[in-house]
Amino acid sequence: MLREIPSILSPDLLHALRAMGHGDELAIVDANFPAQSLAQRCLRLDGVSATEALSAILTLLPLDSFDPMPALTMEVVGDAAQIPPVVVEFQAIIDRVADHPARLGALERFAFYQRARSAYAIIQTGEFRLYGNIILKKGIIQP
Repeated sequence: MLREIPSILSPDLLHALRAMGHGDELAIVDANFPAQSLAQRCLRLDGVSATEALSAILTLLPLDSFDPMPALTMEVVGDAAQIPPVVVEFQAIIDRVADHPARLGALERFAFYQRARSAYAIIQTGEFRLYGNIILKKGIIQP
């Protein structure tokens, strides 16, 4: 165990977070997401919600301050204006935990899949709420 590192973050996930560079992206996805078939690297956090994963990851991962939308969610199919409760929670977590709070952007379902496919890693959670998916762009730590 290490101090001040959330215990839900596995050694493999910690390695991925550390290995990522500025501008690399990380997808945190729900249990229904086709992570295994899309991911370059698929890491699992079974039994952990997407909101718990986001909160833990943002304690370590800086968000990109050069990108006006360093966090993207998936739009509701057929109703892009609808904001699911899990996405409302994502925004509250970013506001509370991120080093660089930012407004969430959104991508159409298949555009989200394409973006996740090119992510450094996809973190498959045990999240069962629909649309519990978010992509984060890694920033830098200012000197």
